[in-house]
Amino acid sequence: MKIDWDRRTCARRGHLTYAPQEQGLRERLRADTGLGEAWRCLRCGDFALGVPHGSGPAEDAPLVPRGKALRDLFVLRFLAVERAVRGVFIVLVALAVWKFSNSQNSVRQFFDEYLDVFRPVFRHFHYDLDHSPVVDTIQKTFDYKHSTLVIVAVALLVYALIEIIEGVGLWRARRWAEYLTVVATAAFLPLEIYELTEKVSWVKIATLAVNVLAVFYILLAKRLFGLRGGHAAFEAERHSASLLEVETTAGVAATV
Repeated sequence: MKIDWDRRTCARRGHLTYAPQEQGLRERLRADTGLGEAWRCLRCGDFALGVPHGSGPAEDAPLVPRGKALRDLFVLRFLAVERAVRGVFIVLVALAVWKFSNSQNSVRQFFDEYLDVFRPVFRHFHYDLDHSPVVDTIQKTFDYKHSTLVIVAVALLVYALIEIIEGVGLWRARRWAEYLTVVATAAFLPLEIYELTEKVSWVKIATLAVNVLAVFYILLAKRLFGLRGGHAAFEAERHSASLLEVETTAGVAATV
């Protein structure tokens, strides 16, 4: 089923109309009805009753994302939310590591006490906690130096900051954010692939798949690094999607 992104967005946000000064173009975008004048929406092309939201020369009309550009914006905002959620989660992990670094001994004591309590219970189910990989990994973290844990916490905060900046930039459809997302995501792909060689999980596979698809989608859709004509071709495509641009190139005489 094909989604009409223009009408879908107008249904949520309302129509956006504009009255150009050019007479021929103005007549093409305006209509008289029994309920009053109506103007064509710059996004979906339907006529909407009421005075226009703006007026002036056609070249000053707002550039409204429509069609493919609107779909791309929806995908970017989906990625923005995913980056922001991941960034917040990493901040929480960094705070946990920092708090742990300041109370390693008390946490070790607490863990050992409860391990003694649960050891007979797990032994009853024929599970040896003393040779458990999970328990062994937790116990190894108790031997990390305080300075090492602080460095890990700071590195996690820096990573989280990058993710949050990506999220804000992608939500606002900033081109620098698209470059940052591609570079930062691609830089961590080898690490994600290496983690899969160590231990496979559906979460790791899904994360890797999302990141690979995000890199290729943004590269091609946004024509980054000169692909598919680069920035000039991207801007030409974006401007050609404007309703006023379509009306102007349709052969309408534009006279003031």
